[in-house]
Amino acid sequence: IRGLGCVDFNYPQHFHTWTNAEAKAALDEVGLIAGAVCLRYPTKFARGAMNHPDPVLRREAVKLTMQAAQVARDLGCNEVVVWSAYDGYDYPFQVSYNDKWQQLVDAFQECCDAYPDIKFSLEFKPTDENTRFFTVPSTGAALLLVKDIDRPNMGLTLDVGHMLMAGESPGQSIAMVGDKLFGIQLNDGYTRLAAEDGMMFGSIHPSQALEAIYQLQQIKGGFKGHFYFDTFPQRTDPIKEAEFNIQQVKKFWRAAKKMNGMGIRKVMDEHDAIKALSIIEEVLRQ
Repeated sequence: IRGLGCVDFNYPQHFHTWTNAEAKAALDEVGLIAGAVCLRYPTKFARGAMNHPDPVLRREAVKLTMQAAQVARDLGCNEVVVWSAYDGYDYPFQVSYNDKWQQLVDAFQECCDAYPDIKFSLEFKPTDENTRFFTVPSTGAALLLVKDIDRPNMGLTLDVGHMLMAGESPGQSIAMVGDKLFGIQLNDGYTRLAAEDGMMFGSIHPSQALEAIYQLQQIKGGFKGHFYFDTFPQRTDPIKEAEFNIQQVKKFWRAAKKMNGMGIRKVMDEHDAIKALSIIEEVLRQ
């Protein structure tokens, strides 16, 4: 795949047939690095992972999260992306919201303290077929959780499709998170209610894709993560789709780099929507 520099692994799904050392050796052999280990709790946690009503299974979920951190350490990367398909609820009065929140705070604090050299990055999602309402359903809620956890190695991964599902502007969400943004997952979608389309980056909302990249460039100290493409090549060649995503990011990155020189900051200060749209059209045409 032209332009590919790193890969993320799902844990534990990608580690049933090889050891951590074998995975690292395979990466070295082809000149790739590990970007992050992405935790995917098995279906035994369908009633919750860190939020499971059974304290034994909650304990097991925390242990699995720490195992993912050890895998990240062994692979030479320093990030665990935590997305739980199951921490949430479906009906009113099904859970105690405050209790579920505190369970997440306690669990992440324990993981962060046990692996201070590993960044734990929560990937929020508003809803899906597994969980109608997630305990952490938005960027604002995710930031509040990070504040309550209060650990330097706790931050967020933002998924463009999840932000669109939540009715958010990806650029604004990125700006809100700032230097607590550990990772970004790039894709696109039609923003239908509860639908995660996993379309190629910038294919549906090019102006919002451009603004997302621009806001990444404005993060104080610079965005230090890598680009992960969470797209679903169901009717396209997956290699060609990956290469297209890489080309899209490079195109938007180059375009966004030009915008300050074209006066976009003055435009934003003046709330001039027409001039903003004109700059967007011009910079994407170049």
